[in-house]
This record gives sequence, C-alpha cells and structure tokens, in this order.
Amino acid sequence: MQRNKLLFATALTILLTLGFVATSVIGYFVAEDSLEKQIAEETLPLTSDNIFSEIERDLLRSILISSLMAHDTFVRDWVVDGEEDRESIIRYLAEIQAKYDTTTAFFVSEPSRRYYHPDGVLKTVSRANTADAWYFRVREMNEPFEINIDHDTADPARLSIFVNYRVEDESGDFIGVTGIGLAVESVARLIETYQRRYDRSIYFINREGEITLRGSGYDGPISIQGQPGLARYATRILTSPSTEFAYERPDEGTVYVNTRLIPELDWYLVVEQRESAANARLLNTLIVNVLLALGITALVVVIGGWTLRGYQRRLESMATTDRLTGASNREALEMLFEQAQKLARRHGQPISLINLDIDHFKAINDRHGHQAGDQVLRELVETVSAQIRETDTLCRWGGDEFLILLPDANAEDARCSAERIREAVARRNRRPEGDGALTVSQGVAQGRPDESLDSLIHRADQALYEAKRNGRNQVAVAESNGSRSPATATRSRG
Repeated sequence: MQRNKLLFATALTILLTLGFVATSVIGYFVAEDSLEKQIAEETLPLTSDNIFSEIERDLLRSILISSLMAHDTFVRDWVVDGEEDRESIIRYLAEIQAKYDTTTAFFVSEPSRRYYHPDGVLKTVSRANTADAWYFRVREMNEPFEINIDHDTADPARLSIFVNYRVEDESGDFIGVTGIGLAVESVARLIETYQRRYDRSIYFINREGEITLRGSGYDGPISIQGQPGLARYATRILTSPSTEFAYERPDEGTVYVNTRLIPELDWYLVVEQRESAANARLLNTLIVNVLLALGITALVVVIGGWTLRGYQRRLESMATTDRLTGASNREALEMLFEQAQKLARRHGQPISLINLDIDHFKAINDRHGHQAGDQVLRELVETVSAQIRETDTLCRWGGDEFLILLPDANAEDARCSAERIREAVARRNRRPEGDGALTVSQGVAQGRPDESLDSLIHRADQALYEAKRNGRNQVAVAESNGSRSPATATRSRG
C-alpha cells in the first residue's frame, strides 16, 4: 500500500512537472517568433494574473479571518450577554491583530453601536456621520461580507482595505459587524516587487481613470487621460473588464498594455512594458514560469496526498465503526483481539471479555418502535464508554448485544467493570416514556492461553445466559474451566 502511494505521488509529480515545464518552454519559443503577440496576450497578462492572485490570496485570507471572527461563539455570546466586560473584546481584537499581522481589527455592536478596537472603544457609529455609512450599508445587505477601501477609523490618514463581515446570533438576527483591515501600502509594496522583477510599469486607476496607487518609478500624469498616446484608449480601458493593446509613446517607442478590473477593490490594474524591456526579460519570464509550475506541482501533490490520507482514514473508520452507535464493529474487535492476544503472550497479561445484553429490549422496540430502540442503544453506548478504560474496546456485536474487550484484566477486574457499568446504566438510562430504569445483564469470561475469540465469546455468552436465568440486571462470571458463578449487586429485577 505504501509503495503504491509512493508510485502514484511520483507519477503525478512527473506528469505535472513535465506538463507545466513543457507549456512554459513552448511559450518561450512561440514568444521568440512573435514577440509582440507574446507580450500583448501572454506576458503582460501573466504579470497581471500574478498580482491579481497575490491580492486575491491576501483578500481570501482576510475573508477567512473575518469569517472566523464573525462565527466565533465568544463574540456572539459576549454581545448577547450585554457587552459587560469591554476589556475582553478589546483583548480579543488585539490578539487577532497580533496573531494575523493585520493593520487593524474591529467589532461594531448593533445593540450599543460602539466601535471596538484594540486601542479601546473609538466611537459610537451614527447614521448622521457619513464616515459611518459603511456600517449601515453592511447592516442592510444580504451578503455575509463586503470588501471596501476606506480611511481607518483609528488612523484617518491611513487608507485601508477592509473586510466587513456581518455577525448574527444563533437565531440569525443581526448583532454587529466585525472584520480586519489591510493597509493599501501592502499592495503598493507588491507593485514595487513586480516592477523590479519585470521592469514594467504597474499602477491602479479608479473608475474615472485617476491613478490611485502607483510604484515609486511612476512619474507620469495623475490620470490616464493625460498620458500621451494612452488617452485615446481611456474609454476602452474603463468600459472593459480586461483588455490588451499597444500604442506608440513619443521618444519611447511601442508600449504594450494589459488592464483588468479588480472587482473587490473596484479598481483597474494597469501593466505596461516597453518593447526593449520585453526583449531583455523574455528569458526571465520563462524561468519564473518554470518556478511557478514547480510550486504549483508541489502544492497539488501535497494537497492530493493530504486528501487521499483523509479519505483513507474515513474509509478505515467506516470499516471498523458501527454506524448507529459509534461503537466498534466485529471487524475492529477481531483485529484488536489478535493484537491484545499477542501482547498477552509476550508480557503474560490476562485478557477478559464482557458480553452485555439489554434486558427486555424487544419489548422496547415492540411498544415504542425501532427509532426509540435505536436511541436507547446510542445512549447505552455513551454510558458504557464513560465507565471503561481507554484501552478497552466496546463493540456492537449485533442487535442489543455488545462485547467489551479488556486487555490486561483478569476475571475479577472485568467483573468489577461490569458491575460499574450495570449500576451506571440503571442510574442514568431510562426506558422510553418513563417505563423505569434500563437494566442490562452481563456475562464475563477470562481468556485461556491461545484461546480463540469465538471460544471466549461463547463462554461469555453462556455466562450471560446464566445472568438472564437468575433474574437479569446482574453479572455472571464464567470460570476458566467453563462453569459460571453469578455475581450480583443491589438491583431491580427486570
């Protein structure tokens, strides 16, 4: 099995690597034959995709963090309980900000309209304040969150990208807005990185064509309408979600342009490259593509391996667990018995088995139906599981019959465990519709050297029949020679 997994992972890695690398190399030779088409339709869009992916990654991470905050039971319970301890929510926001390295973290409560921040309560939002319009917009919307660019309440001079996430109580009623903010400067740093890497001009414009964010190397006009040669394409840029074209810039020659709308920011990303720079960077682009392909390959292999392991664990659980009660099933008991028997031979430890049966279970099904009987079985498993050791195994053998395997336990140890179980069941479990306490009868048997599981079950089964014949709600122990001696405790005869 392990070898097959290794072969699959190796084959997948080779195929993905060859596919990605082959695609990149083919693209390189095609670019040599048609540089203009390469730049206009592939190279610049790749840069745009990379920047867009980086922004999307940060936004998705921010959305995830905000979603965790919005669904955190601490936040909801704190609001529902009347916001009594303000310091607790302030500490919570400070920890979020520090843990995830965000520019800010906030929570605005609907009952009090207070704006909570790691620095304290900054204000009370109001419809009369235009700066608070975002809160009432989120309050009325149907979507769980929004992304907007706004000035930070804690630092009005700082422009931030906010994820505003609705917070609802368990009934679905709106109780506030929470989220985090990212400094726009982080996008500016991303621009600087790509400009240095590819020698391209990168900037953002708003719906009016005004340049909202640019790298340090940009020294042109404040809007695209003022750029010589580009102004004629302004309408085309601002009315299309994405476009690519080339234009002539005085004294600089041909400039290739790629634009795309970033809907989350409501800005257009503009990437420009001069023809001469494209020639110099073509090989570097190939290298970047190959590295990116290797990274994606590694990610796919890791995710694929993780997914396969998850499915394998789930299948193993399904194969060894009883679906109704969550107890182990026959296959699991047989495997664990073999392991316990090997340890017993090696260390000289005893093994014991308890056969447990619900008294008058058929009457429960006949009077109240199988659904009531199923509920009794589930509750019984919960009670029994609380009384046995972690090393013990509770197995549903069939119907209302259960087996409990007790490694490193002799007959007396098993009898004591059975008595605890019997008392706990009678004390905690009730029959449907107030029919009285639920009771169980149990048979205990200690394993003989090299005894098979079937033989051990048979002897415990015979002890169980003895407990039933003696009036139920009791424990009977099978002697090693095959006889049985009932052990009883204070009980209600069933």
